[in-house]
Amino acid sequence: MRVGLFGGSFNPAHEGHAHVAETARRRLGLDRVVWLVSPQNPLKSRHETADLPQRMAGARALAQGPGMVISDIETRLGSAYTIDTIRTLKARFPGVHFVWIMGADSLAGFHRWKGWTQIMHEVPVAVVSRPWISLKSRFSPTAKRFAHSRRSSAAAMDLPGSKPPGWVFLRGPLNFQSSTALRERMRRAKA
Repeated sequence: MRVGLFGGSFNPAHEGHAHVAETARRRLGLDRVVWLVSPQNPLKSRHETADLPQRMAGARALAQGPGMVISDIETRLGSAYTIDTIRTLKARFPGVHFVWIMGADSLAGFHRWKGWTQIMHEVPVAVVSRPWISLKSRFSPTAKRFAHSRRSSAAAMDLPGSKPPGWVFLRGPLNFQSSTALRERMRRAKA
């Protein structure tokens, strides 16, 4: 089985998230994409993060395509960091070919994640283009450090099951929605 792991706060979930998940599912030939709704992103403010049930409901409303699964496994595992989640899932499901999925906006700051180099050595990574940040992300510390491991987008179908480190940058139509912009609009509407 080929499974994409798509982690995030989804605060709130939006069409851009659905676009990233569906692009990765289709281009990598994934059987499932598991949206890992984070209990709390360690790099984001707790007071600005909606409660988990609300974020789970928002992700469920958007993840309507085939093979999309919404999960709170990180909460149930007590996992605060992606590296721990990935290692646990790999140990529990040794026959599954996992791929980490992220938008280009996440790649730009990926070097700030705990265990970011270990993540690159644990599972292949698929990065889906996002507006305004795609060029900057391709020159990020992670992209530079793992430049030798980048695969062509034409080889995307071979990424699941390949030996890490390996990553691909998937270009395609851009979706301009962002959680930051949506939260700002909600704040203004309340004011």
